[in-house]
Amino acid sequence: MSLLSRMPFSGALRPLRWPVVVGILTVLPFGAAFAESSHGLSVFGDLKYPADFPHFEYASPDAVKGGSVTLSTLGTYDNLNPFILKGVAAANAGGIYDTLAVSSLDEPSAVYGLLAESIDVADDKSSVTFALRDEARFHDGEPVTAEDVVWTFNTLMSEGHPQYRYIYAAVESVEALDEHRVRFNFSETDNAELPLIAGQLAVLPKHFWEEREFATTTLEPLLGSGPYRFDRIDPGRSISYKRVEDYWAADLPVNVGRNNFDELAYDYYRDLTVALEALKAGDVDFRREFISKNWKTAYDFPALAEGRVIKEEIPDESIQVMQAFVFNLRKEKYQDPLVRRALAYTFDFQWANENLFYGAYQRTMSYFQNSEMQASGLPEGRELEILEAFRDQLPESVFTEGYSLPVTDGSGNIRRELRQAIGMFKQAGWEVRDGAMTHTETGEVFSMEGIIRQPSVEKIFLAWKKNLERLGIELSVRVIDSAQYEKRMEDFDFDVTTHLWAQSNSPGNEQMDYWHSSSANDPGARNVAGIQDPVIDAIIPLIINADSREEQVAATRAMDRVLLHRHYVLPQYFGPSYRVAYANKFSRPDVRPINAFGLDTWWVDPEKEAALNN
Repeated sequence: MSLLSRMPFSGALRPLRWPVVVGILTVLPFGAAFAESSHGLSVFGDLKYPADFPHFEYASPDAVKGGSVTLSTLGTYDNLNPFILKGVAAANAGGIYDTLAVSSLDEPSAVYGLLAESIDVADDKSSVTFALRDEARFHDGEPVTAEDVVWTFNTLMSEGHPQYRYIYAAVESVEALDEHRVRFNFSETDNAELPLIAGQLAVLPKHFWEEREFATTTLEPLLGSGPYRFDRIDPGRSISYKRVEDYWAADLPVNVGRNNFDELAYDYYRDLTVALEALKAGDVDFRREFISKNWKTAYDFPALAEGRVIKEEIPDESIQVMQAFVFNLRKEKYQDPLVRRALAYTFDFQWANENLFYGAYQRTMSYFQNSEMQASGLPEGRELEILEAFRDQLPESVFTEGYSLPVTDGSGNIRRELRQAIGMFKQAGWEVRDGAMTHTETGEVFSMEGIIRQPSVEKIFLAWKKNLERLGIELSVRVIDSAQYEKRMEDFDFDVTTHLWAQSNSPGNEQMDYWHSSSANDPGARNVAGIQDPVIDAIIPLIINADSREEQVAATRAMDRVLLHRHYVLPQYFGPSYRVAYANKFSRPDVRPINAFGLDTWWVDPEKEAALNN
């Protein structure tokens, strides 16, 4: 998997997340029977690409290798090992490693062999075996072996980031069958996604780590196997990666037309405004704009007028992230759903969109926005059948009302919404006393602290703050540095923050990490809100173990609906397109991947670069 494919806007996840020989029937020890081996796997249905495919459709075989790209990122870093909880990892540090298989970006749930030449799933789905390519090598020339896979898995489970224990919870063991074959044994046999999850494992070099402390932060350049290696390291300020000239997998179909830049550089900035100035000055080559005001007003500069920088909106057809105000449910005052729903009535999206965002956004109404898995209208069919089993544990609105959020006239006058919020607070045992929202029994005054790490987010908190004050609720907003923010989130030391969850077209085990009760109090887990809901706990396995796309969609819609009607978060907004600005030196394929932006398929065009430099 390429480095750029793991960029935050690409749609892919961190290093853990995410040709070609068709073999014959294989019989492994202990009598485990296997189906015919394959060059790839799909959770449901056939693979889009056959065994002899030349390249992904969204990658061009005519892409030119060479040149450099400098991108901007925020904050700082103090660690080059992205697989542990400690420290702040450098931008895309996981991109130096290859994975057993790589996802295609134009299918909902498919992977193709990268380190693995072939993949065998047991007939009873109790295991999957990967046959590693003989030519697979780490950057020091040492072969990638089955022992490296075993060591990587065991190390991540024992010393790695806590999220691995959720992602690989159903992997019972991993064993080397010989030097090039490794088998993942599963504790479940009804989870079609498990072989794909196993294939997403980034394989680390056992021989490199044997005399090093894995769980300790490090700034030592680490040894990988992927298309890039560490180059220049300036802790907290910048980091760059150099394309490996003799990269062992450069000509595999999954890599043709990708990983085209000779150098990838990431410069760190303290905020987005300073990063924009770097683009104007020519210090940054590519930028995705997240601030709508900047997009409308801050791109009037000479390089753009002269055509040296291109400003473009590219339609985004991927599942949109759930970006939301997140309440810490571990604190008693947020445990009542009436309180959480009341708070939703104090946020005036229509006013904010018009006055802060130039009308650029749409309201997020689902955890799977812009996909067939989005719950809408009233439940029916299989989704309704799933929900009926939990009717006595769910609010009646799940069955009688489509999910909705308050819609204002955008004038800023939301007296009607605030009256409704006051009514909900009253039902929950709160009332306004002496100008402060106060609990009728305990006398506790309702106040909130919002913590954020990007100054650009502060304005939306401040807009919300004004309406909260009209209810007698004090919201203090603190902008803190990345390291402090990460620490406080790991310790669940917050009242409310802004967070986002990215979803794939094939949801699976990661939902355990996002929403399951078992992850609610695990430091570093992505269950940021601290959700502990027995209905969600029961629905997640239905998603993971779905035996058809239809079942997966129905179960996901059911979970989406429950999450929404519980009001665990206050959804914010999303943009329907990628807003990008870049130096006029790049070319890209005619076909773009549906599920990601696809910057790793772009290349520096020599003619454009020459014209740019003249």
